[in-house]
Amino acid sequence: MIQDLTSQNKSAIGVYLGGKVLKVGRVKKNVVEASLTLRIDNNAEEEVVLKQIFDAIDQVFTSDVGGIGIGVPSLVDVDRGVVYDVEYIPSWKEVHLKDLLFEKYKVNIYVNNDANCFVIGEKYFGKATNYRNVVGVIAGVGLGCGVVTNNNLYSGANCGAGEIGCISYRDHNYEYYCTTKYFQTKYGLKADALLTRAKKKDKIALAILEQFGLDFAQAVKTILYVYDPECIVVGGDLTDFFPYFEKFVWKSLRKFPYSKTIDKLKLEVSEEPNIAVLGAAALYYDDLQ
Repeated sequence: MIQDLTSQNKSAIGVYLGGKVLKVGRVKKNVVEASLTLRIDNNAEEEVVLKQIFDAIDQVFTSDVGGIGIGVPSLVDVDRGVVYDVEYIPSWKEVHLKDLLFEKYKVNIYVNNDANCFVIGEKYFGKATNYRNVVGVIAGVGLGCGVVTNNNLYSGANCGAGEIGCISYRDHNYEYYCTTKYFQTKYGLKADALLTRAKKKDKIALAILEQFGLDFAQAVKTILYVYDPECIVVGGDLTDFFPYFEKFVWKSLRKFPYSKTIDKLKLEVSEEPNIAVLGAAALYYDDLQ
């Protein structure tokens, strides 16, 4: 995997499709040269949503663009660039996104799951640049992971590697207990309200986040059993809460049966505000290795 992108003469466009939110940016030599974020009509017909994406790309596209990477919250046929049943976009049941983008822009096109884009973005531009084996955890209203093994992105046969949120845990699954949505479901508290109370050292809020940290630790243990990474990077809305539950994650991890694994483990929080765009653009640079 290329670590230094400053020698690359071509720029890349990164596209993050997050349901109602679309982020697009042009990246060159580790820098986002131009970008925009906008809300889209995610309930529109397939062609209408596509036009919104094309119009956004048009605003940052230049003649030196060598490729376009796009991250979507769905399963993806990575080789063919086909996305299936995209979350929060009901009309996107089967969209041949790679072919449609190539037909319009005539550059290399890369389509992948948003969690995979996140981890490869952290590998190139963020907290994971010094590690060969990394798992990136996106935790917000959903829970998904991207996996890098021996410096290579691992998507699995059906782009389903890292879907730990679907693994059964307690009465439901990890996604039920380990996302910000749980605060509303279990306690009737919106995430921003809970965060405000935690900042004020509200005892109930801190107790909620203590239990959350213990649950999140179980998801981390599952990741360790399956992938054994050197580094786990946490991203998404959950990062705001991390300072309030991190110590309880480590408290539980100290009970992991392989103590050397925990001694070596690095648990990081994403700090790059443009990681969604950078990660999608990194799909292009990753192909150049």
